[in-house]
Amino acid sequence: MEYLLYTLINEIKAKMPEISLVDEDYGQLEYIDSETDTYPVTFPCVLLDAADVQWSNIQGAHQKGNATITVRLAIDCYDDTHYGSNTTEKILARHEMVEKLHNIVQCFRPDDGAPMNRISSRFSTMNHGIKVYESQYTCTITSYHDDSLKVRISPEIEAVLDKDVNKDMFNPPCSDVFD
Repeated sequence: MEYLLYTLINEIKAKMPEISLVDEDYGQLEYIDSETDTYPVTFPCVLLDAADVQWSNIQGAHQKGNATITVRLAIDCYDDTHYGSNTTEKILARHEMVEKLHNIVQCFRPDDGAPMNRISSRFSTMNHGIKVYESQYTCTITSYHDDSLKVRISPEIEAVLDKDVNKDMFNPPCSDVFD
């Protein structure tokens, strides 16, 4: 799934330069109050996770997967936005950022196929005035394996496998690819 995160990270950063950090989500927000030495998080940030793919065989060693991608936009909210504060427009500015991110992700097409589909959203607050806008998307991805031991994840991404080093990466039904 790293290839999907890689391309999506680059897509978001190219189209939203106002985002301070676009990265794979490995729990950065959960470690903010920890005394553990971690990579610093700057705001606003977008964190991506692709924790789940349901795979099915389509032909030989080729597979199609339904992936679930979690996208978290975290914004530090230092403004007082109560009625009469003259800063209530900050709420709309956050909304515009959420919608811009959604449009980028929704229009992203892995494998040059169908766009990603938002299936859920939720909003939460964390310590230090951080507001987190989290959405989950689904998409279909395809993994192609051919006799030359190349794996084509999408038209732009292709990896050459070393049959001696990577043989254990495949389940027994795919072992005939290396024979």
